[in-house]
Amino acid sequence: MRLTPAVIIGAVFLAVAAAIAYLQTTQSPVPFDETYYHLGILIGINVILATSLNMVNGFTGQFSLGHAGFLAIGMYTGIYFSDHGGPWLYAHLAGPPGVRQVVVLLALLALGGLFAAIGGLMVGLPSLRLRGDYLAIVTLGFGEILRVIIRNIDALGAALGLQLTHTEIIPPKPAMFFWVCAFSMASVVVSRNLVLSGPGRAFLAVREDEVAAEAVGINTYKTKVMAFAVSAMFAGFAGVLAGVYARYAVPSAEGIGFLKSIELVLMVVLGGLGSITGAVLTAFLITLLPEFLRFMQDYRMIVYSLALIILMLVRPQGIFGTRELTLSRLRRRPPAPDA
Repeated sequence: MRLTPAVIIGAVFLAVAAAIAYLQTTQSPVPFDETYYHLGILIGINVILATSLNMVNGFTGQFSLGHAGFLAIGMYTGIYFSDHGGPWLYAHLAGPPGVRQVVVLLALLALGGLFAAIGGLMVGLPSLRLRGDYLAIVTLGFGEILRVIIRNIDALGAALGLQLTHTEIIPPKPAMFFWVCAFSMASVVVSRNLVLSGPGRAFLAVREDEVAAEAVGINTYKTKVMAFAVSAMFAGFAGVLAGVYARYAVPSAEGIGFLKSIELVLMVVLGGLGSITGAVLTAFLITLLPEFLRFMQDYRMIVYSLALIILMLVRPQGIFGTRELTLSRLRRRPPAPDA
């Protein structure tokens, strides 16, 4: 990983988040409204989900509608193992409670990412030989089948959902704010470095022309499966963070079903397919816009939908297209006018 301006900005951002988390955990008199924590955590989780979906829909040019299924795997894995195994791990660790909480959280993240990646392989291996609408239908079916299965498993709370009971082994909200910021920055850095690497160039080649990519020796099937698995892994990370933060998971269409998948696809498409900057920006906008429209009560969703429709009509390629916003682009001077 190169020490780029984006990495430096990310490090400063994480340092600020760590300072805020430390001040709040130590009960410092510095005020910080919990509403901002809540919005910041939601934005960070959506950033992880949008950048991870961008690996499949943006970089490789596939069309997945089942990303919320991998989010569900991470959520239920995090909550289930925090109650079945988490207390044992917490009790057998040495050190202060804060350190043990972080170790438990990292263990849950590793499990959630692993299970989600396995789920991505199970879905991707048979389905990624398909293209276009057929792939979208298969991935959509996967997400809905998974949600229905969860609704009928009593060990996962069935239709009532799964509640996290051992909250003492989970980091407090300020610490969760820091870890969500850390993983959101990690998802951006990994995506950026991945697209600049050899496998990332293979992703882009598959997106531009799959037949030509095969002609030059790229195993397009293997490339798409790898992108799908990495994307699912980061969605699993986001699911663990979301489940542990909310302390519960419910198999609803809005949370882990079709509607959530559509919202994530919307983030990627509006930002620009293949643009990490666009995915991050629209994750901010789509998370915050409903909050800003709360004063309109019943009409806010209408205004929200109209704003999205207008944006797609005015800018169908997305806000950034396939471009990225960099410091060098911001510093670039406009050409001098002709004399």
